[in-house]
Amino acid sequence: MNRIVIVYKRYFLDFYEIQNSDVQKKIEWTLNLIQVTSQIPEKYFKHLEGTVGLFEIRVEVSGNIFRIFCFFDKGNLVVLGNGFQKKTQKTPKKEIEKALRIMEDYKNENKKN
Repeated sequence: MNRIVIVYKRYFLDFYEIQNSDVQKKIEWTLNLIQVTSQIPEKYFKHLEGTVGLFEIRVEVSGNIFRIFCFFDKGNLVVLGNGFQKKTQKTPKKEIEKALRIMEDYKNENKKN
């Protein structure tokens, strides 16, 4: 199973570019895992409960936890949205709302094309 990972606008890149090299390497490793692994372990990739079609990519580096929201388009196309560093047990509602807006924007843009 090969998936294609793409970024939508600059949401993911803005997050990625401010991370240190260790975090960037782990993000890249995790994205590669998502591209080439048929059954992605939930430790790295999980559907976000209470949403329709929103997933989180899970990255941990030296005890720091990072999340990148994403969704699927056309089966095997994974679209990256926003990312953030998780500092509490619960995912901040504003980050989920932002991810849902990004997903909606993407879908509306692609309806036109």
